[in-house]
Amino acid sequence: MEPVPALVTLHVWRVSARAVPAALARMAVDRRAARRTPGVRFAKMLGTGRGFAVSEADPTRWAKLTTWATPGPDPVAAAWERLATETLRLELRPLASTGRWSGREPFGAPRSERYDGPLVALTRARLAPTKAVTFWRSVPPVQAALAGAPGLRASLAVGEAPVGLQGTVSLWSGAQDVRAFTTGPAHARVVADTTRLGWYVEELFARFAVLDATGKLGGAEPFR
Repeated sequence: MEPVPALVTLHVWRVSARAVPAALARMAVDRRAARRTPGVRFAKMLGTGRGFAVSEADPTRWAKLTTWATPGPDPVAAAWERLATETLRLELRPLASTGRWSGREPFGAPRSERYDGPLVALTRARLAPTKAVTFWRSVPPVQAALAGAPGLRASLAVGEAPVGLQGTVSLWSGAQDVRAFTTGPAHARVVADTTRLGWYVEELFARFAVLDATGKLGGAEPFR
């Protein structure tokens, strides 16, 4: 079991349409650079979109998730901020984490605690190719339920590749709002089908307390 990181950071950047080629070039080189930053234990460069389909990918918005053993300067994030027209940076503390990402447990096993403040929920999965059709059919009801969920501040589909590596990052007002969504019929049905149909070969679910939020997402400060 890996230790709980001292800090988790999430960056989300918006770039102009003219800067998309430069962003793609940065993605090609920054995956390794992000992992090799001093103090970093785990890092993922992520594309984003409105949903999981290739047609829903957003080439003007990119993200970086980082776990820190020792927080310090982040030259990769600094380079993206010079390129970006909008930046959101969240400092997070793991509250719960189950599963693996690339064979690792990047957020450790946080102690169970009561927390009612603003939080971030992360889901991530590697889709079994033979289960793709049934998975895609299940997505629209959950996306619709998430879009209308009380307490949702913002959400992004995220992934390391156009297809097969699915994830969501959602920002919430409080834990009670997340509980209400996850116990709703659409989400409960997907959880049951995940067990019954075996959609994923690897999956991870995590929640984080928001320690600090700077910048904007979609022109707004999500926790103001």
